[in-house]
Amino acid sequence: MSTVHQPDLRDRPARLTVGVVGAGRVGPALAASLQLAGHRPVAVSGVSDASRRRAETMLPDVPLVPPAEVLQRADLVLLTVPDDVLPGLVAGLAETGAVRPGQLLVHTSGRYGAKVLDPALRAGALPLALHPAMTFTGTPVDVQRLAGCSFGVTAPEELRLAAEALVIEMGGEPEWISERNRPLYHAALALGANHLVTLVAQSMELLRTAGVAAPDRMLGPLLGAALDNALRFGDAALTGPVARGDAGTVAAHVTELREHAPQTVAGYLAMARATADRALAHGLLKPELAEDLLGVLADGGESRGQGGQEGRGDQDGEGTGGPNGSGGPDGPDGPDGSDGTTGTEGNDR
Repeated sequence: MSTVHQPDLRDRPARLTVGVVGAGRVGPALAASLQLAGHRPVAVSGVSDASRRRAETMLPDVPLVPPAEVLQRADLVLLTVPDDVLPGLVAGLAETGAVRPGQLLVHTSGRYGAKVLDPALRAGALPLALHPAMTFTGTPVDVQRLAGCSFGVTAPEELRLAAEALVIEMGGEPEWISERNRPLYHAALALGANHLVTLVAQSMELLRTAGVAAPDRMLGPLLGAALDNALRFGDAALTGPVARGDAGTVAAHVTELREHAPQTVAGYLAMARATADRALAHGLLKPELAEDLLGVLADGGESRGQGGQEGRGDQDGEGTGGPNGSGGPDGPDGPDGSDGTTGTEGNDR
């Protein structure tokens, strides 16, 4: 039997009519989640055919209308448009008189805090920035994923409780982010989530080139364990040839990448340098091994052969069987775990 507390209607704020401006991946999912909490979606706007289909799927029977009409019909309006579109949209809605005094105006941009809504604030709206730290698909599964999802919350102090209450009603966990820290907060999420997709996609392409029939099946357990270890133990979870100081192996990697996937070389070198810096700073990469490794990374592996420092892992008690060798941070004294997040999905795209 479920032990999840289902709040009584009397515990909830007054029911609100909900409108969505920008029927991308995020807006319909949040509106559908608010509907489950007892609020009532009444209007949605979308430009592209995909947005309109998404709205019809996620919010059936909710009329598609122009943005200004969404604001006319709704007590709570979700502005779920791309970051670069948001300031102009807010200014335009305020200038045309579409914003109503006392109306809750919520944007879901990770980059911006509440100040981007200042034109609407001057028109009497109540500004909230609620950014779900989740990646969205534009399908009903997104509503389920909101359960336990962290939201970056920024709002005027007097609206903080209201903002946090809305997040909780959607099943999320509010995390207060100051106005000045919003860009840094968003950069952190993009660094982890967006770049992860690129890295995994590149890895799968390379495995296919190497003859692996099911790269997703091969990577799934490995990446799941690596992610769990990283979340649990941070830099102590670093493994692989860079953390071991295997300069020869890294040079061989770069040689192969130049031949088979030259577009991946710059990213490999950049991540290897960052990994080496962190491994050195945390005492995982021995200084005496770092010189050759950093030399390989500095010249892009072009002057190094496939020999060099390979095999060092065995001397140091670390395995050479792959990125999670038998020793080192994955050994008896290190982490032994076997997950990710986020989204910065941009709204109406």
